[in-house]
Amino acid sequence: MVEEQIIQLLRKSQLSVTDSRRKILEIFIQAGSALAHHDVEEKTSERYDRVTVYRTLQTFMEKGIIHTIPTTDNSIKYALCKEDCAEGHHHDNHIHFVCEICGAITCMDEIHVPTINLPEGYHANQINMVVNGICKNCKA
Repeated sequence: MVEEQIIQLLRKSQLSVTDSRRKILEIFIQAGSALAHHDVEEKTSERYDRVTVYRTLQTFMEKGIIHTIPTTDNSIKYALCKEDCAEGHHHDNHIHFVCEICGAITCMDEIHVPTINLPEGYHANQINMVVNGICKNCKA
């Protein structure tokens, strides 16, 4: 089932179905939370080099498959986009929750960032809202 979902997503994004793209998408689907570049590298079991992973992540961002999440240490994590994202048009204005204990970053799609009214002449391309706290798994 996951394999079919991966192939459909790649084809919808007009990308060829390669082993590296399939594996990296599978990693994101199974992770359920945001991943750093090195997380993806580790999970590919050294099957793909750093450049292949980097280029694949960049392609996925450009095609609206994944989006970036800023972190407090100025690194970048990546998460799967919602279905309404497309090439050059990300619609990921939702809250990202960062657990202070386990470090997991979760997209909270059901909670949308409020509308920001910018002064005339300003145009927002992306809005990031990060909430830090303790996730439901660590609170137990």
